[in-house]
Amino acid sequence: MSEKIYAWLLRLYPSRFRETYGDDALQLFRDRARDEKGFFASLRLWLDLLVDLAGSLPREHLLMRSALSGASTQPCRDGTPSFQVLEGKGPHPGALLFGCVVSMTVLAVLPILISHVESSRPSATSTTQPQRPAEERSSSGHQVPQAASGPKEEINGGAKNAGEDATAQGQPVNAAGTKPSDARQNGFRSNSLLPAPGSPRQQGAAGSIVQAAKLEAAERRRVIDGAVSNLRKYYIDPDVAQKTADALLAHEKNGDDDAVMEGGAFADLLNRQMKDVSHEAYLLVVYYETGVPEDPPDPTLAERARYKRTMVRNHCTFEKVTILPHNIGYLKLNAFPDLEACRPTAAAVMSSLNQTDAVIFDLRDNHGGNPKMVALLCGYLFDRPTHLNDFYDRGENSTEHLWTLTPAPGNKLADKPAYVLISSGSFSAAEGFSYDLKMLKRAVIVGETSSGRGHMGMPHRIDDHFMIRVPGIKVINPVSRTNWEGTGVEPDIKVKAADALETAEKLAASRLRKK
Repeated sequence: MSEKIYAWLLRLYPSRFRETYGDDALQLFRDRARDEKGFFASLRLWLDLLVDLAGSLPREHLLMRSALSGASTQPCRDGTPSFQVLEGKGPHPGALLFGCVVSMTVLAVLPILISHVESSRPSATSTTQPQRPAEERSSSGHQVPQAASGPKEEINGGAKNAGEDATAQGQPVNAAGTKPSDARQNGFRSNSLLPAPGSPRQQGAAGSIVQAAKLEAAERRRVIDGAVSNLRKYYIDPDVAQKTADALLAHEKNGDDDAVMEGGAFADLLNRQMKDVSHEAYLLVVYYETGVPEDPPDPTLAERARYKRTMVRNHCTFEKVTILPHNIGYLKLNAFPDLEACRPTAAAVMSSLNQTDAVIFDLRDNHGGNPKMVALLCGYLFDRPTHLNDFYDRGENSTEHLWTLTPAPGNKLADKPAYVLISSGSFSAAEGFSYDLKMLKRAVIVGETSSGRGHMGMPHRIDDHFMIRVPGIKVINPVSRTNWEGTGVEPDIKVKAADALETAEKLAASRLRKK
């Protein structure tokens, strides 16, 4: 019944929108309705839909009107003017009336429900909470800034931030259509939110933007206190966090920050001060001239549908899939994209290699992505559920586990030789895929030592213009009890990245001849 109602609501959109995104939006609704059970989960789903409807419906109709009004007359070849009359069908008056009634009803009931939920929730003073360790509390006496909240659903590349290492701002609200706060649940994904050192994104956000207003001493103090508080609370190594926080406070006390009056330059200065102590390239204060929202909005169904369509159009970053001589399967994957959007594509790719005698995964240009996609692809190489990684979140003092996902029935790759190609540019989730298979002795790693990103982080808002990204989630392999942070994944066969494919082909062919 709910699906029929939503399908009917989609008819309020222009016909062109329905033809382009209708099927995807309906599938996303089915997925959410299947996963979000219970009264309050269903209520949230419908509230999201109605808010999405109220925001996107007028926009889509305005876009349609703009397209119609922008159509220009075109002369015939003989010079005689010709005119085209374009008509766009608006929504039926009855549909608009129904939408207004539903929206007003929800707006009237929502405050009552919220009040009821808040009144039934136990008081904070009556609930015993575990006390934070002393080193996690700010010695400055200032309140610890809280990270923006958001739905938790997707990996890194891709931090616990796709398709890639798609960054949170490089695609529709992250690779998976999710926000930075999704990082903890999904392992690698938050790495997608962390720019590589010296990248245009970092420079544009924290370096090259010039703030119109000058920073006063009180503002600089607020930013430093926020950075110190978040370091002590979230950074994966408490000792390093304390030393780095002490260094920031010492620089401030000595007046080393007093001459800096611009936001971007101040962020750069703090980053240098922190890196001198922590040697952590991804511990970053970032300045945004346009402001940092307290609670970034969730992606709308239309945005999710657009993301899914874009990923499918780009083959979900599977750049090449083929059968090499000697019946060796080869796939080149440049990210680990969102599982929800790309699971059918991944299944089709692996199915096409199911009859091969060996398989090569080319991750030389892979910058990370979604840990669930890592779990899915690794699953094709095992005949039973296999423990891949644990993710320890220091801020939450919790650990989450990543196991392989069950592949499609009839999978024949579980006992076939596997090879993984990596380079110095292989990043985050690509390193996790390689490291896991190496520790489990399930694949031969060929190429160069990878980049060495084994800690995941997420952004924490300091104030209206400053944010700090703190690596606070540690990947722990169940075999080695450590990870590849700082060292990278060492290949079993070390060759130049350009020679890795040829080397792996020879290794696979030699092994197959011996069988």
